[in-house]
Amino acid sequence: MNTRTLHDADADADAPQRRERPLRHLPEPVPPVPEIDVADPRASTEYSAYRTGLSNLRTGLSEHRTDLSEFRTDLSGNRTEMSMRRTGMSFQRTRMSADRTLMSIVRTSLSLISFGFTIFQVFSKALGLPNVALASDAPRTFGLALVALGIVLLTLGIAYHVKFMRSLRSERSKMVRDGLLHGDSPYPVSLTLITASLLWLVGLFAIASMALDAAPAG
Repeated sequence: MNTRTLHDADADADAPQRRERPLRHLPEPVPPVPEIDVADPRASTEYSAYRTGLSNLRTGLSEHRTDLSEFRTDLSGNRTEMSMRRTGMSFQRTRMSADRTLMSIVRTSLSLISFGFTIFQVFSKALGLPNVALASDAPRTFGLALVALGIVLLTLGIAYHVKFMRSLRSERSKMVRDGLLHGDSPYPVSLTLITASLLWLVGLFAIASMALDAAPAG
């Protein structure tokens, strides 16, 4: 027997035993009422035996109902476990949905920042060309406006993401403490949030270099 087989055997031993569904109970036919003369001395004995048979029949039906009730109780426990797992997965899906929302904000902000900085660089160099009639402050003003808009959008997106994630973590921790969730799945720091923070710093560096009329590379 290899190690894998031993591991599987240990896992099977530790796993809770599942109750098998009770076999379908086919009710026995109700015995017919004995036909005996009431004046017969054996009538009471016959009717007593008939009542005993009915009692045994009811007892069998009661035991079968008890087995079905225990089986339903086990199924209810399994459903509760599955519900807890689904709730935990829904928290993870909500977290990833919030990350995707922040990623869309990052893409929009990156487009605004890069487009604004590109306009500033291209048109600033075009001012030195002959026959170019363009106000000297126009490229900087328009570029600064786009970069500033990208930074503002990114700032609002980061603030909303942090507030939402803190609320989500608090709700998840409360449900774990109340025993409504297992809390086994990890809840890591968002890499999208780290990327957005780095882009925010890059945007500040870009707008500072544009305000000072100097390229980032010097």
